[in-house]
Amino acid sequence: MASNTISVQKLTHGLRGTLTVPGDKSISHRVAILGALAHGSMRVQNYLCSADCMNTLRAMQQLGATVTPGEKEGSFTLTGTGMAPIAPTHDIDCGNSGTGMRLMAGVLAALPFNSCMYGDESLSKRPMKRIMEPLCLMGADIRACGTKPGCAPLRIMGGTLKSVDYTLPMASAQVKSAVLLAGMLTHGTTTVHQPAITRDHTERLFAHFGIPCRVSEDGLDISVEGPVHIKAKDITVPGDISSAAFWLVAASVVPGSELTLKNVGLNPTRDAIITVLKRMGADIEITPHTMDGEPYGDITVRYAPELHGAEVLAAEIPNLIDEIPVLAVAAAYAKGTTTIRNAAELRVKESDRIATTVGNLRAMGADVEEFEDGLAVTGGTPLHGAEMDSYGDHRIAMGFLIAGLQAEGRTTLLHCENINTSYPGFEEHLNQLTAQL
Repeated sequence: MASNTISVQKLTHGLRGTLTVPGDKSISHRVAILGALAHGSMRVQNYLCSADCMNTLRAMQQLGATVTPGEKEGSFTLTGTGMAPIAPTHDIDCGNSGTGMRLMAGVLAALPFNSCMYGDESLSKRPMKRIMEPLCLMGADIRACGTKPGCAPLRIMGGTLKSVDYTLPMASAQVKSAVLLAGMLTHGTTTVHQPAITRDHTERLFAHFGIPCRVSEDGLDISVEGPVHIKAKDITVPGDISSAAFWLVAASVVPGSELTLKNVGLNPTRDAIITVLKRMGADIEITPHTMDGEPYGDITVRYAPELHGAEVLAAEIPNLIDEIPVLAVAAAYAKGTTTIRNAAELRVKESDRIATTVGNLRAMGADVEEFEDGLAVTGGTPLHGAEMDSYGDHRIAMGFLIAGLQAEGRTTLLHCENINTSYPGFEEHLNQLTAQL
């Protein structure tokens, strides 16, 4: 469990050694949902045992799936419901997870019973109309019952849906996946058209489980033919590149660093953080491993003394959205200006990540300009430590602890408990790497 308050000091030595980051968060959510619906039992390894993903796994247990723990954390046997889930006996707690709530909404809308999902204060402020609109086009009956319009709790009156041909108004893997998950439980062909490539874990897992799924050559159109038969199949979840991103930035900006991250997912719809950091002059070397559904490999990153600013391309934003706070930290240590636009989606994450990133960078003395849809960071000004709020946002907390590793003096982040929503063990890894050798 992460501490409420975490502090770091400027390092006098590099980050060196080998680290294994936890399992991928996005994949873990989807494995829990699809495996819980499947016929038979499957062995799951390296599942992310974070608060968010465990909430999704517990939700699927409420629908009748069985979980038998394995010998080590993240290892278990998941026995599915054989495409016949049962009605939950009480409301489903999604905690802080927008991914879990949005994806499960697609499944629950197509099942023959009623259900209700709720979450914590942060999740109850995040927009759900984006998944409600396409699901309602399919005939779903979903009501947003929150104090904020269009927000959780979501009350779902499940039933038979009709297939749909839907064009996403924004590039969103969560909305795409909610529609495809509903489509796989619905008679006919459901097709989603996306304006830009988004993370494709749902499509890859459909292939893994033998679910008929067609993807156009340009990757923008995805179709599923329902109803489907899901057969359980063992799976190992690769390490989360969004978690690895913190150490990629840390090793790039701390002199004397050479760090190897083992078995990290290298999905081409998720690796924009590597592309952008390399464009900024980062020294990153990848050793790929055998691909089985999801590509993965080892990443070695070394200190980059000539890190420089760069423009983040609009097409990169959907596949970089979670890493933008820590990328902005890298920009503060680079020479020149890094511009990030077309990222208004950051306003409706666990915090308003544009405002919180800008505010905390300024608190550390960085030169940063805020836009409605992003920010521009001009590096070169030495940063200083500060006491800052993480606003209960795990990526803000971790990103600014990384920022503190090269800032003069002491850096303290408040309200860090939510680090556990995506990276349990981060504080332990931080202490391990920053300990004086």
